[in-house]
Amino acid sequence: MSGSTTATTTAKSPARSGPAAGGSGALAGTGTLVRFALRRDRVRLPVWILALLLGTMSTANSYAELYGTPEDRANAVETMGSPAGLAMSGPRHYLDAYTSGAMLGHQMLGFMAVLVGLMSVLTVTRHTRAEEETGRAELLRSTVVGRHAHLAAALWVAALANLVLAALLALGLAGLGIEGIDAGGSLLYGACHAAAGLVFAAVAAVTVQLTAHARGATGMALAVIGAAYVLRAAGDSGESGVLSWLSPIGWVQRTYVYVDDDWWPLLLCLALAAACAVTGFVLSTRRDVGAGIRPEKLGSPVASAALGTPLGFALRLHRGMLAGFGAGLFLMGAMYGSILGQAEDMLKDIDQLQEALERIGGSGMAEAFASMVMVVVAVVAAVYAVMAALRTRAEESAGRAEPLLATGLSRGRWAGSHLAVAAAGGTLVLLLAGLGFGIAGAASTGDGVLVPRLVGAALAYAPALWVTVGVAAVLFGWFPKASAAAWVVPVYAFVVGYLGQILQFPAWMNNLSPFGHVPRLPAADMNWTPLLVLTLVAAGLAWLGLAGFRRRDLETK
Repeated sequence: MSGSTTATTTAKSPARSGPAAGGSGALAGTGTLVRFALRRDRVRLPVWILALLLGTMSTANSYAELYGTPEDRANAVETMGSPAGLAMSGPRHYLDAYTSGAMLGHQMLGFMAVLVGLMSVLTVTRHTRAEEETGRAELLRSTVVGRHAHLAAALWVAALANLVLAALLALGLAGLGIEGIDAGGSLLYGACHAAAGLVFAAVAAVTVQLTAHARGATGMALAVIGAAYVLRAAGDSGESGVLSWLSPIGWVQRTYVYVDDDWWPLLLCLALAAACAVTGFVLSTRRDVGAGIRPEKLGSPVASAALGTPLGFALRLHRGMLAGFGAGLFLMGAMYGSILGQAEDMLKDIDQLQEALERIGGSGMAEAFASMVMVVVAVVAAVYAVMAALRTRAEESAGRAEPLLATGLSRGRWAGSHLAVAAAGGTLVLLLAGLGFGIAGAASTGDGVLVPRLVGAALAYAPALWVTVGVAAVLFGWFPKASAAAWVVPVYAFVVGYLGQILQFPAWMNNLSPFGHVPRLPAADMNWTPLLVLTLVAAGLAWLGLAGFRRRDLETK
C-alpha cells in the first residue's frame, strides 16, 4: 500500500524527535498532525479535562465537609476497613492517617485512573485506527508523512492532555486550603493521573495494531483497564495485596499520596508506558495500512437468514459492545450487592447520606441504599443506550449507510433496527445488572427475596432508558450534527439523580430527567402510571426521529 512505500522511501533520512518533527523520516509530519489533532479535539479534550478537574475539586470539598472532625474520620476508617470497602477504594495503609487528602487518594485515585485511562484510549484510537478505518490515514501517508507519524502524534496529544490535567489538579487542589491537602501531595496526585493516562495511552498504541477496527481496538484497551481495576480491587481486599502490584492502577495508589508521598511507583508506570509504546511502533511496521496484526476471520460463504434482515445485521454490529456492557454491569451490580449487608454500618455516621436515604424511604437501610445505587446502574445502562442509538450517525458519517439505503432497504427499517437494538440491549444490560446485584445482595444479607426484587427494580428503569434512545433518535433525525447532545441525558440523570440526593437539589430539577419519574424500587411502592407515560413518550420520540430522518439528506464526512 502507499503507506508501506512511503515508510520505505523516507526511512533513509534521520527523523527529528518531538512533536515539531517534520521533514523526512518515519516521523515526518508529526508536528502537523499534532496541531491538526489538537484542533479536532479543541472541544472534546477541554470538556474531559474540565469534568475530571471539577469532579475532583468538588469531591475534595465534600470530604472536608462530611468528615470535618477526627471522630468522623475515625468512623470512616471503620467503614472503609472492611474487605468490601477496600475493594471499592484502595490499599489499607491510607487508613493509618485518614486526613482529607488521604481520603481523596484512597477513594478517588483508582476511580479517576479508570476515567483518565478512558480519555487516553479514546484519544489514541481516534487519531490512529479510526483514521485508517476511514481511509484518511492512507491518503495522508501518500504525501510526505512518515509511517510512525500518526501514532506518534496521537501519543503526543494524549500525553499533553494528561500533563495539562495533572498541572491543573496540582494547582487546584493545593489552592483549596484544606487541611491534609498540601502542595507536595497535590503535585504527586496530579502526576499519578498523568502516569496512569500515559500507561493506558500506550496500551491503546498496541491494541490499534492488533485489529483493523477502531471499536475492536478500543474494546481491547478498555478490557485491559477493567482487568487492571479488578486486579487492584482483588489485591487490596486481600491480606497480602500481591495482585495489586500486577496493576498500573495499583501502582499509582501505592504512592500513598498525602500519606507517604512516594514517587517511585510512578517509575513502574513510565517503564510500562515506554515498553508498550515501543511495542506499538514495532508492530506497526509489520502490517499494512488499514490492516491489523490479527488476521481477519473468514466468514461463512453464505449469510444466515438473520443476517439478511436489518434487525439481524444491526444486532451483529452491536453484539460486541452489548456483551461488554452486559458483563460489566453484571459485575458492577455484584460489587454493590456484596456490600449490601454492610450498608447500615458503612453509612450510619454520614449525615448527608443518612438524610438522602431517609428521603428515599423503605423498610431498612439496605433497601434505601439499593434504591440509590440503582440510579447509578441505570445511568451506566443509559450510556450503552446512547452509544448504540448513535451508531446510526457513525454509519451515516462513514458512508456505510448510503450503499445500504441505495437498495430496497427503507430508511425507517434501517434506522429503526439500530434503535430497537439500543432499546432492547439497554433493557438486557439492566436485567443483568439487577441479576448480579440481587445474587450478590442475597448472599450478603441472607435474604433470597432480594433477587427478584432487585431485578424488578432495575427493569423499572427501562422506560426511562427508552426515552433516552428516543432523544438520540430525534437529534439524529432532525439535527444530526448535534447528535452528541444525547449524552446530556445520562450525565444530567447522574448529577441530579445521585449527587442531587446527597446535595439536596430542588425536586423540579429531578423532574426534568426521565429517570426522575421512575419509582425508587425496592424502597418505594410500585407505580405503573409514570412508566406507561415514559413508554408512550419514548415511542413518540422514536417516531419523530425516524420521520425527521426520512425528510433530510444523508450527511457523509
